[in-house]
Amino acid sequence: MAITKLHEIHDRRRSRNVGLGLVLGLFVALLMGLTVVKVTVLDPARAAQEVSR
Repeated sequence: MAITKLHEIHDRRRSRNVGLGLVLGLFVALLMGLTVVKVTVLDPARAAQEVSR
């Protein structure tokens, strides 16, 4: 048995923190994805030359 009993506000705070963590994680994943796409996308004319090889 725990020495201190958790108040219901701790459960609400924990669920809010988990939700915020998920949102921040998705935001970071979105930024990483956009960065990867921006870095790897080639000039369209150059991409056409490489495809024709």
